[in-house]
Amino acid sequence: MSLFSDNIRNLRVKQKISQEKLAESLLITRGRYVKYEDGTSEAPYEILKKIAHYYHISIDLLLSVDVRKIPMDDLLKLEDNRILLPITVDKEGDNFIEIVPHKARAGYLTGYSDPEFIENLQHISLPWLRNGKFRAFPVDGDSMPPHKSGFFIVGRYVEKLGDVMDGKTYILLTKNEGIVYKRLNKNGKNALMLHSDNAYYKSYEVKASEILEIWEFACSLATEEFKPDDLSPESLKEIIMDLRREVREVKDKLF
Repeated sequence: MSLFSDNIRNLRVKQKISQEKLAESLLITRGRYVKYEDGTSEAPYEILKKIAHYYHISIDLLLSVDVRKIPMDDLLKLEDNRILLPITVDKEGDNFIEIVPHKARAGYLTGYSDPEFIENLQHISLPWLRNGKFRAFPVDGDSMPPHKSGFFIVGRYVEKLGDVMDGKTYILLTKNEGIVYKRLNKNGKNALMLHSDNAYYKSYEVKASEILEIWEFACSLATEEFKPDDLSPESLKEIIMDLRREVREVKDKLF
């Protein structure tokens, strides 16, 4: 028997499901299913996918890991198009922090759900980040000072859109824009408003259906020293207030 055969049999027995009932859910005959469970026939991809969705477990785990040794109730379950969040762990089972480098920034949009892609990313461990799943993303542009291009934002994975808190900063993976780092505000139940701390950039709305991942700011990693002429948060705030004041004065003159 294969590991896959053992896994699907153990999962079925554990959940007290009959072979006939499971076969019906997979839209195949019981006789065909039995061959997968006793190892006399290999399941095609479409059946693997259906079984994975039925048990809410990734195909990768079904094929390569003894599921009896995994605390299934503790697995990170996702909505949308994935079953499990791909992660990497050390020998003790602690999560590594994968680093998405600038050169892999574009590839992350297609590889974020691929365990092999995630496994090939470099990783680090930060002792003060323990509770949750963390990943480091590159900063691009100057929309969120004092963070610069080349810096990294380490984010904590957010499982539900409802857990997003107004006014806090998050890394978002969106279908149209890829990786973005913004300050968020809820705009109804099915959308978010994305704001830049740099007033030069306009705020915009992203629908929930366009969001693939959300990571809450946990810490940042600067890859170069700050220069004396870098804007401090206080001076930046003063500039924004001056700009707003000037805009109001112009509006008053026009109207």
